[in-house]
Amino acid sequence: MMTLDELKDRDLGKVGTPERDEYEFDLKMEVLGDMIKTVRKERHLTQEQLGQLIGVQKSQISKLERNTKNVTIETILKVFNALKANVKFTIQVDRSDLNIA
Repeated sequence: MMTLDELKDRDLGKVGTPERDEYEFDLKMEVLGDMIKTVRKERHLTQEQLGQLIGVQKSQISKLERNTKNVTIETILKVFNALKANVKFTIQVDRSDLNIA
């Protein structure tokens, strides 16, 4: 028996490796797209209606719900604002790599 973390360490690499970081990022982006879709449906909005609220085509909302990798923070904020949802961001900085000239 192995834990999920042990399996990920074995198959994707340890936390902090490029492969593992990419996997974790992709997973978070997929969850974000699912959140947008879920909240949109809870608000009884179609993709077209949400698109009209933020000034984009239905196809853009569809792409956003399927893949949020190539979207700006501004667009994500517009979407959640239109959905009347609060957004909180957490930013973590590793100070050991921070060089200020």
